Amino acid sequence: MAKRKTLDIVVAPLILRRIKPLTINQSDTFKAFHRGDHLLLHGVAGTGKTFISLNLALMLTLPTPTQTLPLYDKVIIVRSVVPSREIGFMPGTLKEKIAVYEDPYRDICNDLLERVDGYEHLKGRGSLKFTTTSYLRGVTFSDAIIIVDEMQNMSYHELHTIITRMGKNCRLIFCGDYRQSDLQRHDERTGLGHFMEILRDMGKFCCIEFGTQDIVRDDLVKDFLIAETSYRERCPF
Repeated sequence: MAKRKTLDIVVAPLILRRIKPLTINQSDTFKAFHRGDHLLLHGVAGTGKTFISLNLALMLTLPTPTQTLPLYDKVIIVRSVVPSREIGFMPGTLKEKIAVYEDPYRDICNDLLERVDGYEHLKGRGSLKFTTTSYLRGVTFSDAIIIVDEMQNMSYHELHTIITRMGKNCRLIFCGDYRQSDLQRHDERTGLGHFMEILRDMGKFCCIEFGTQDIVRDDLVKDFLIAETSYRERCPF
């Protein structure tokens, strides 16, 4: 990969907590990312898809004591606000309404940087940006790692829009699980499957499927998802 241009201002390095993969699929994700692949991380809840994606992205975005010139300028998190069809009735400005969807990433960044203002600090220095699929028309991303989270809540049109925004020196990480889709229309829900098959056909994405064996949350989560899968096989709903 070509070297980036020099920065006008040298930014003091933040200390990013070192994370080690806990499962085989997490380890495969680390390996694929470091060899330069785009990523498609799909699978059940609680497997750390978003957490490790942010960790990997920040590793190549933040200056370090030994690398003052990162490979990318920023991390861009893209998410749909579809799950809340009633967003217009929430109190506050549009910015305040959308801020609710940033909470998971705020918690992760604060944890990774081990400071209570980690997320806001990243945003303030321009190292991280949060946006929704509603504001992508006409945008071109460059020198960025784009994390597309909760992709199961995006229509094929939204996913198509995101991938066609890529400019120079970009990496893409798609995260999601079709089992957690909040979309109501059948044509919207099936778009994810078509999109994932296209990514596999491209040969530029490492596609990793996370299962219950990869769950790193409390054992209760794993036990529930295993029991739910068994129940759905017996009594589909």
